[in-house]
Amino acid sequence: MDIQCSEKELFVFKKIARAAGEIGCPSFVIGGFVRDKILNRATKDADIVCVGDGIELANKVADLFQPRPFVAVYKNFGTAQIRLKNFFSEEGDEDWEIEFVGARKESYREQSRNPSVSPGTLEDDQLRRDFTINALAISLNAHDYGKLIDPFEGLADLERKIIRTPLAPGTTFSDDPLRMMRAIRFASQLQFEIEPATFEGIRQMAHRIEIISQERITVELNKILASEKPSIGFDLLLKSGLLEKIFPAMIDLLGAEYIDGKGHKDNFYHTLQVIDNIAEHTDDLWLRWAALLHDIGKPATKKFEQGHGWTFHGHEVVGAKMVPKIFSKLKLPMSEKMRFVKKLVNLHLRPISLTKENITDSAIRRLLFDAGDDIEALMLLCEADITSKNKYKVKKYLDNFHLVRERLKEVEEKDKIRNWQPPITGEMIMKIFQLAPGKVVGDLKNMIREAILDGQIANDYDAAYQYMVECAAKMGLTPVE
Repeated sequence: MDIQCSEKELFVFKKIARAAGEIGCPSFVIGGFVRDKILNRATKDADIVCVGDGIELANKVADLFQPRPFVAVYKNFGTAQIRLKNFFSEEGDEDWEIEFVGARKESYREQSRNPSVSPGTLEDDQLRRDFTINALAISLNAHDYGKLIDPFEGLADLERKIIRTPLAPGTTFSDDPLRMMRAIRFASQLQFEIEPATFEGIRQMAHRIEIISQERITVELNKILASEKPSIGFDLLLKSGLLEKIFPAMIDLLGAEYIDGKGHKDNFYHTLQVIDNIAEHTDDLWLRWAALLHDIGKPATKKFEQGHGWTFHGHEVVGAKMVPKIFSKLKLPMSEKMRFVKKLVNLHLRPISLTKENITDSAIRRLLFDAGDDIEALMLLCEADITSKNKYKVKKYLDNFHLVRERLKEVEEKDKIRNWQPPITGEMIMKIFQLAPGKVVGDLKNMIREAILDGQIANDYDAAYQYMVECAAKMGLTPVE
């Protein structure tokens, strides 16, 4: 082969070539594997297209391995998949997935999300590919084993760092409108340019994205957000007209308004800078989502106050309330992931207030209590939120956050508030005072918690018990012992 494959990969391709030869089924490695090998990017899967029955080929290949791997068959799509366990390392858990499919022609009807598929040649299959860089194929056939087949100058486009469709953009995007999202995703992941005619095709066909399922759109959106520099993708989504269709709440952040010469920053491009900033420090997709949504409540809270300027009071609270609706609409998980994002959006202004002088230990305790295990993620978000072009200001803000981190560490070591568990539980209160579940039990629990957070009492059982008895006495309660 002309590209650099590992010995294990070559071993597998030889087996595929042998199986294909035995059943007379011309076969090729195609698409992302070839592209990423040329770009020296890591690969964890490979697509094999054959002029024949992909399921038959997959089973024939599996027969050549001992022990025989399981063949997952998807008859509705005419595809099969083999997963080679621990392929990259015997100690690791990374598998290599190989998908087999027969060469085909494919097109989408005007208002359909499902393609019309029929058998085809390798040329037909390459024509249906989304971009020239994904139409590259390598032969696994005896007469030209290892030959690179590049009908659309995809190799040249890789060298030029260009995203371009093999057919007229209108045809490619009409056949499968999700390809518009994929074009932008590849531009963001690879930091490539989208060829002008291809990008114009996206702009003209943007309305067609509405026939694609939300789940498929969100997969691409997550991949854009997971890229090294997510702002590339979101800027292209905006300029192409796709963002307005798939995520209109972000459009509301765009632009700066001026009254009496006073303006506010463009919160859309501020947000893009924040997600780029946080991407330099974490691969956590949900922390990146928190960065993307941290100011989403600003448009609803924007107000001009005479003599002061623009304000966005309470935008963190409004934004946090918007998070579940956004997750639901985008078909993102309505689970602890959503609650994590909601929490960070709600808390993202709190550490800023702690950068001021004479902040009490009580304020630090309350932040530790509210953030819990997510305090480090919150601090990363706050630091990413610094987007000033003034280097002096940036250094000043970062130095202040460093001091906040030190205070958080000191108070946590002393008071053990992070992941705080009450020294006296509701069940204990009910037993001590012979109470049924109700408001009084909740009130006593809250009094103990507030006293600990305010530093009135120590965070231990004896201090909490004594304080509880004193509070209960004022309510006419005495321990039943």
